[in-house]
Amino acid sequence: MSPTQDPALHRRGLLITAIGGLALSFDIPLIRSSQGDVWSVLAVRSLSTFLIAIAAWSVVRFLLKRRMALIPGRAGIVAGAFYGINSLTFMLSVFNTTTANVVFILAFTPMFAALLSWIFLGERPSRATLLTMAAMVAGVALIVHDGLESGNIFGDAMAACSACLLASAITISRKSGANMGFVPLVTAIIPGVAALFMLPDGVLQIERPAFILFDGLVLAPLAFWCLATGPRFLSAPEVGMFYLLETVLAPVWVWLIFAERPSDQTLVGGSILIAALLAHSLWQMRSKARAALLKGAAAEAAG
Repeated sequence: MSPTQDPALHRRGLLITAIGGLALSFDIPLIRSSQGDVWSVLAVRSLSTFLIAIAAWSVVRFLLKRRMALIPGRAGIVAGAFYGINSLTFMLSVFNTTTANVVFILAFTPMFAALLSWIFLGERPSRATLLTMAAMVAGVALIVHDGLESGNIFGDAMAACSACLLASAITISRKSGANMGFVPLVTAIIPGVAALFMLPDGVLQIERPAFILFDGLVLAPLAFWCLATGPRFLSAPEVGMFYLLETVLAPVWVWLIFAERPSDQTLVGGSILIAALLAHSLWQMRSKARAALLKGAAAEAAG
């Protein structure tokens, strides 16, 4: 029985990936709270994530005596390259087009993941998964409708590249079945080093570094580890959908922390996203539990 057929493993995958999406949603509030220059914040966040990954891997490997590859084989190298390049294309998109355009284009990540999984893994997405993704894209469209503009073509192209790269990394992780938890954490060194070369006057400028250190040392590693581990238990489109939790929840945390109330459209769109994701997860758990029962009954009858 494959992980996606085992109800217990599927539930574990849903829990792990949901924790990752929830942790990722605090990224923007922590970045804003640090009150630093964008390149300084990016450098500290990325290099902190890399260092904590090396420390955690060392503890697991040497102190707990568990053999665990930092980057598992050729698939890990390719997935890591995709994760690392994705960080750079994401930066370029943020600084070269509108935020609304970036959010809307990245919402197509589950669609790209579904297409790649269908082509390369033979995992045809169910009708329920396709309907859920359509509902989630509609929810994102509502959230960004007011701010959606004719942005810079280069920035929009970089956002599209980010969506494709992320979907590719998820698909490769899914195909290999290897533990890719450390891969996106280690490749954080790529944007971290790039940001060091972009520092204004070559000096870090962060007024409240504790916030970005907490992000880089705790929340970002937790988020990326969970989301990179998800493909071991879930299909690529399902993992991609959990990345959209940041789109929904980040404005809520900003509202609570900075008293910046999101628009009514944002609240409605976010409700659609959450409802669609929750309904799909519950339906998947129920259908897989039913399939497992039927398979067990068939095995007993045959015996």
